[in-house]
Amino acid sequence: MEQTEICEYFNGIIKYEKDVSAGMAAIRTLLKVLERSRSETVQELRLCLQNAVNAMRSTDNPITAIASGSELFLRFITLATLDTPSFAECKRIMLHRGKVFYEKLVAARGKVAKVAAHFITDGSKILTHSKSRVVLQAMKEAAACNKIFEVYVTNSSPDNSGVEMCQNLTKMGISCTLILDSAMGYIMEQVDMVMVGAEGVSESGGIINKLGTYTMAMCANVVKKPFYVLTESFKFSRIYPLNQVDLPDEFKYTASTLKKELQKEHPLVDYTAPHFISLLFTDLGILTPSAVSDELIKLYL
Repeated sequence: MEQTEICEYFNGIIKYEKDVSAGMAAIRTLLKVLERSRSETVQELRLCLQNAVNAMRSTDNPITAIASGSELFLRFITLATLDTPSFAECKRIMLHRGKVFYEKLVAARGKVAKVAAHFITDGSKILTHSKSRVVLQAMKEAAACNKIFEVYVTNSSPDNSGVEMCQNLTKMGISCTLILDSAMGYIMEQVDMVMVGAEGVSESGGIINKLGTYTMAMCANVVKKPFYVLTESFKFSRIYPLNQVDLPDEFKYTASTLKKELQKEHPLVDYTAPHFISLLFTDLGILTPSAVSDELIKLYL
């Protein structure tokens, strides 16, 4: 597949399948590239897949989940290159492992939701930020168990993604109130917990997520409210930012924005340090931030 074809396929998934995240779309795209590849050696195939990753990273989509998901996918399938009699057999095994990997990720969101739903109790008030598919799924699970609770959702400028989140919750029959981003400190005293998703999780257990998450975490910390993160393990990334400035620009801005004068541009995401996070609900179980590095080691062994 040519780079333009790869970008079109990837962007098409994100545009027409609203329930699919950028990370999952990236892995599906890599599977398609793997199927269509005419490479004749393992090295050629690896180069072909890496070029596909670079093509997706050049699109105007947040690359945090694309980077971590793609890296883990490539690591997982290339383990199959050992002790195979021919390249054709090697490619067959890689394709099979890739499909198994994708199926596990499809099930991951449901696993996270089931674990997190147990923490939502009758009468609880929850604050969330922006739109998160896994947070939405967890609240759907809780509502299905006849739990009655209330949700506050930030509007989440500049794309106002919180509006869609609020609409989805309302359709499920869940009481939901849309609030201004600047009202998160005001409302924090009234809620029992904060639940957010994540675009990426660093080695330290900190998270990269929609701009404003860091502010929400600080507010929760000040008024002693638990700050829970719901995320799939394929978003675990081998990066270790120390602060906002230390987060690479390619994670904070789209490819087209990187060509502009960044001092005048707002970043899309911010970094929330691990000491602000109470627990991470993942498909690997409930983790403390300090446990993420151990899980990353297992994932990449």
